[in-house]
Amino acid sequence: MGTLILLHDRLSQTILFFVLICALWGFWRYLRGEGVRGDFWGALLILEGVILVQGLLGLGMILMRLWPARGGIHFLYGVVMALALPLVYAYTRGRDGRREQLIYSIVLAIMVGLTLRAIATGR
Repeated sequence: MGTLILLHDRLSQTILFFVLICALWGFWRYLRGEGVRGDFWGALLILEGVILVQGLLGLGMILMRLWPARGGIHFLYGVVMALALPLVYAYTRGRDGRREQLIYSIVLAIMVGLTLRAIATGR
């Protein structure tokens, strides 16, 4: 039980740093006039995978009746985090231009804030 809580907590820190790095990297690419390329797509795919693993750990905690301090809003943040990147991909129709790079960067910056709030509501 304690191990699951520890994993969930540490993975939230990993997500925070990873999404922050991706956001900064995305803005840097945009300022340099670049679009979304394979290396950035790969980072986004890894980020989405880590977020989904975090969600599975959270589901395991729910099944073990380990509720976060402010459960409803914590779950909402998690669902929004899991859906954000796929929704941006659908919105941009998978295009990879400079404009799409800016959209991904803005969404990633918002995800940094969501991650911080999710961490705060989970304790």
